[in-house]
Amino acid sequence: MNRRKKATQIFKARVKRANAKLAPKKKSKYISKAERAKLEAEANQNTVVPES
Repeated sequence: MNRRKKATQIFKARVKRANAKLAPKKKSKYISKAERAKLEAEANQNTVVPES
């Protein structure tokens, strides 16, 4: 592989990585099962209003 081709290949790879970082993320952040259970419990606690 000649020098020019190698330099171009490296440059294109850097550009591709930079564009990937700037692109919007398709997947949402992972939330563990325990964290989901905790959030659901907090939501249920906030929605249940004790009657007096």
